[in-house]
Amino acid sequence: MNRKIMKLKVVKIGGKLIDDASRLEKFLSAFAGLKGNKILVHGGGSMASRLSLKLGIKPQMVDGRRITTSKDIEIVTMVYAGWINKNMVAKLQHQGCNALGLSGADAHVISAHKRPVKEIDYGFVGDIDSVNATFIRELIQKKITPVFSAITHDGKGNLLNTNSDTVAAEIAIAMSDAFDTELMYCFEKQGVLENSEEALSVIPVLDYFSYKVGAAEGFIHHGMIPKLHTGFDALKRNVSGVMIGNENILDENVDVFTRLKL
Repeated sequence: MNRKIMKLKVVKIGGKLIDDASRLEKFLSAFAGLKGNKILVHGGGSMASRLSLKLGIKPQMVDGRRITTSKDIEIVTMVYAGWINKNMVAKLQHQGCNALGLSGADAHVISAHKRPVKEIDYGFVGDIDSVNATFIRELIQKKITPVFSAITHDGKGNLLNTNSDTVAAEIAIAMSDAFDTELMYCFEKQGVLENSEEALSVIPVLDYFSYKVGAAEGFIHHGMIPKLHTGFDALKRNVSGVMIGNENILDENVDVFTRLKL
């Protein structure tokens, strides 16, 4: 059997979708209903920030990236790999989707290294070294749907906080050797906006040149840059398609989203 012709969707959910209970329910119902092979990756930064503040720890952010201290890694692990992950798994099970919640440390599935200190010390933030595609493929073959939090590990007993967009992209890239893999980024907006103040100004197709121009000139919101960077990197590394939109992107009849193109 030629596994390459089999399709796989790697879906990442983040942003305010996770905080909105009704939209999250809609998303998980749609995800559970997706036919074929699928993987879910989730973030959860705003919930971690709220818990930090309740515990008297002020979150530190630089250009949208979280500084993860020794206290922060405890909090984000509790939130990401704990409540958010298991809550989603339980809801997917209710929808008939046999989901399995995972962090990168489980079965050595995503290994990373602590980001080197340059101008900024990000603390316990991990940059991915490898993804165990064989293990993930075995789960999929057993009709199990992996649900990944954005917690990785360094093989030395340390947990690391890793950008969830990057986790999704690296999983999609690793799986593209065996599957025709699509990467779908789902958040609260309908797609990449030409004007961040106009919710309907969705760019239907964004090519790499236009992305670089938009980033340089500022008409693409700076908060979208990390997502777009990982999305284009995935396309360059054999992922067959990358789409960005809200929960409706999972509906085959909806065509309002952004598709990336090299």
